[in-house]
Amino acid sequence: MPAVSFHSVTKVYPGTHGAAAGEVRALDGVSFDIDAGEFFGLLGPNGAGKTTLISVLAGLARASSGRVTVHGHDVTTDYAAARRQLGIVPQELVFDPFFSVRESLVIQSGYFGVKNNGAWIDELLESLGLADKAKANMRQLSGGMKRRVLVAQALVHRPPVIVLDEPTAGVDVELRQTLWGFIARLNKEGHTVLLTTHYLEEAEALCQRIAMLKQGRVVALDRTSALLAGTASTMLRFKTDQALPDALTAKARVTGRMVQLTAHDAVEVEAMLAQLHAASVKVEDLEIGRADLEDVFLEIMQGTPAQPRLVA
Repeated sequence: MPAVSFHSVTKVYPGTHGAAAGEVRALDGVSFDIDAGEFFGLLGPNGAGKTTLISVLAGLARASSGRVTVHGHDVTTDYAAARRQLGIVPQELVFDPFFSVRESLVIQSGYFGVKNNGAWIDELLESLGLADKAKANMRQLSGGMKRRVLVAQALVHRPPVIVLDEPTAGVDVELRQTLWGFIARLNKEGHTVLLTTHYLEEAEALCQRIAMLKQGRVVALDRTSALLAGTASTMLRFKTDQALPDALTAKARVTGRMVQLTAHDAVEVEAMLAQLHAASVKVEDLEIGRADLEDVFLEIMQGTPAQPRLVA
């Protein structure tokens, strides 16, 4: 039995003048399973449907059609049992300003009917660097510390499935290292992790499998290593102040002075360098390295949903 299963999930928001006129299809037949104990990444540009899918999983939104289960519990017809299986860290910093950090965790434990939870709360506070803030009021915490408390609240009932929706957005390096060290430990202990993030280096380092959404559809679903192997394997990077030859402009990714070009082999790299030399383009800080998940992501997003890269 999969830890999480999405089966033909569709979510349609009606338009301003009726259900058919101007309707928005946020999810369009999304189907995939997440195995128990897996560290799974859900990627996509803004508006792709990631947050909508998480909201359906959490029971905060109801799918227009399709079915979602968590360890076999339907999130609509068996909501309470499904929700107990989930620990969700939301994007937004939502907190109760009237309680201390420890009090908020005790109260959260009560929501799930967990009693005598002090030892686990202490471990959460220590593991997430919150031990010295246990008696602090939530209003006194920085944004990064509030983010840590949200993680602790999501984990306080020891859920088998952990959902992290942009957990490191706008936080410092220390929190990222603390969070990923703790989450990696829980994953090794058997917890299933579903991660959405815009930091693709995090997804590449952490996730065993990845699904990519575009316009509400799954356009890629495979092991991270297979996605990396399936794209151009070499990346040419350099800086320049000059215009590129037309033949290279169409395939280049330019950020300020930084230019990146993908190549499939050494022969193609040599051809690109020859084109730059022939056009008298002066390059600086030339590097030749392997393509990363960001390169794969951009290649897939620039394709079409009609030709997804999926494996069974």
